[in-house]
Amino acid sequence: MTQTTIRVLFLAVPETAGSSLYGMLDVLSAAGNVWQTLVRSEPLPALFSNQIASVDKAPFTCGHNIPVVPDTCIEDDPECDILIIPELWLGPDEDLHGRYPEMMAFIRRKHGQGAYVYSACSGSLVLAESGLLKGRRATSHWGYEHLFRTHYPDVNFQPEPILCFADETGHVVTAGGTSSWHDLVIHIISRHGSPAEAMRISKVYLLKWHDEGQLPFKPLENKVLHSDSVVIEAERWLDENYLCHDAIDGLLEHLGMAERTFKRRFKTATGESLIERIQNLRIENAKRRLESSSDAIDDICADVGYEDTGFFRRLFKRLTGISPSQYRKMFGRHHYQ
Repeated sequence: MTQTTIRVLFLAVPETAGSSLYGMLDVLSAAGNVWQTLVRSEPLPALFSNQIASVDKAPFTCGHNIPVVPDTCIEDDPECDILIIPELWLGPDEDLHGRYPEMMAFIRRKHGQGAYVYSACSGSLVLAESGLLKGRRATSHWGYEHLFRTHYPDVNFQPEPILCFADETGHVVTAGGTSSWHDLVIHIISRHGSPAEAMRISKVYLLKWHDEGQLPFKPLENKVLHSDSVVIEAERWLDENYLCHDAIDGLLEHLGMAERTFKRRFKTATGESLIERIQNLRIENAKRRLESSSDAIDDICADVGYEDTGFFRRLFKRLTGISPSQYRKMFGRHHYQ
């Protein structure tokens, strides 16, 4: 039986990250031949035929002045079995409202025609803007969580996973952080080619699944911009006093405000509760200690304000996705010496 080559279309615009675009393009182009060449065996029939499409066919430069020469354009309405939106270079407060309406319509049309739609990292912002993620699950780089919550509240944003299926059909898949295109391209080869070829490709390119998810890489001190001067003063005070055993009482005394009133005001301005802020500051301190020292975990627990080591370990895992010992293994200073 003759295998049908799967048509893959990459959408690229000036905001596109070249590493994501060309990394995935290169790996998909190598599927079926690079391993076979290295071990001197018969190459497989081409698994994927790949093209780059843009708003028009004019050459342009994408992120960091990397040149892009589109093979086709949206106006030509190229056919595809798989549509991929690579990562974009966007600021954490930079939405896509009003940009590329023709591309948004193209994405909706291709999805409606049965194409599988995949996005890497901030490429999911394109899918959100297109409306394709409305009422569905999605992930992206952890740095865009606030942007999703603010500008695309109808998307069920999940910052933890590396790969996220929008629904049970699996026709729309979003990938998390910057290097999550590694996981995404392995998934695409396994799903549309074969698991065996995906394993061979991962061995050639030294790609691995990020089984730990995104939480270990996410900073817990990620303050939201707001104009509430009282809350700003509270945040400044907490930055200096969060290790205090009675930090909340001390803060309320410093501000001269009633507890219930201020807690509600803090939540409104920052999007997190007062106790969540203190916990985030303490666990971020613990992370820095695990990265830079060989101090015992129980000692770190006490130093960041927790007497119950069991509670500390559970809280650490809930906020980072992994245990303190696993975190030290991933990010401890021995890794970078």
